Amino acid sequence: MRNVAFLPVCWLVLTCFLSDVPYAAAQVPTADQVIRGQYLDSEIVITTTSRLAGAIHSLQWNGAEFIDSFDHGRQLQSACSFDVAIGGRFVAECFNPTEAGCRNDRDGENSTSRLLRMKATANSLDSTIQMAFWLAPGQESDGKPALNQTRLSNHQIRKQVQIGFRQFPNVIDYRTTFTVPANENHRYAQFESLTGYMPKRFSRFEVLDPEDQQLHPVDDGPGEQSLPLVFSTADGQYAMGIWSPQQPAPGYRHAGYGRFRFAAARVVKWNCVFRVRDSHRVPTGEHSFRQFVIVGDRTAVQQTMLELIGEWKSRPEPFGN
Repeated sequence: MRNVAFLPVCWLVLTCFLSDVPYAAAQVPTADQVIRGQYLDSEIVITTTSRLAGAIHSLQWNGAEFIDSFDHGRQLQSACSFDVAIGGRFVAECFNPTEAGCRNDRDGENSTSRLLRMKATANSLDSTIQMAFWLAPGQESDGKPALNQTRLSNHQIRKQVQIGFRQFPNVIDYRTTFTVPANENHRYAQFESLTGYMPKRFSRFEVLDPEDQQLHPVDDGPGEQSLPLVFSTADGQYAMGIWSPQQPAPGYRHAGYGRFRFAAARVVKWNCVFRVRDSHRVPTGEHSFRQFVIVGDRTAVQQTMLELIGEWKSRPEPFGN
């Protein structure tokens, strides 16, 4: 007797095959999610959207927006860049899987990236995204051609985000796992484990030195250094900090945290970057990183970051997911 219940599944798989769409992607998860956590008299609210394939579009606290989500590059998101085995070339953006989408997506309502899975609770989310290449084949960045041959990469990014960590309600525990495809051969990988594009009002760039426990001004860059960053408004009422217990990374003790000011675009940016170089081959499979985003006013972010660093040293946790 024919198994009638089996027919819809067979038809779905066949449809995916004929349309060149992966079976997992056909079961489209819900990308529009909102998670929140109480901090003082307000809530930290994080929003993901289908426009960005589940990447983070917004982070708000106490009436302020901390993310300048304009095109498909300006988010709280992750990306990675690689050389190619032929010639060993590395040029930023030329082989650049990006979580939220590609340059051609511009400020439109669709993303070339694909959300594969999404799970959310009241204060946490866990998602996996198949990343688009930032450049389409034939495009250029800074006069250099795209090295990818497709618009959609086979690279995946998993993010696990939780508002609140241990006794710190204003700390966002942000874990990322990049999956490098087994059929790719690279000698250099640059993982932008997390970047935050922020409105230009966050105009004050500082680093926190755990040794003297003070905030110190840092120039606009662009560039990297090894101390955690704090971006704040001129009045100090709003601030965001970034710290990773995995920084500085082995072999890159003077780098790790980047800062940028794009005056014409009216946006500022920080990032947390890890690099892997291997003369034979960058390991394929998973590369996991953990970082903490801290929100509040400038004084609170400074104090929380210092306490978090001390707390982590006394009770470290695994970096992997």
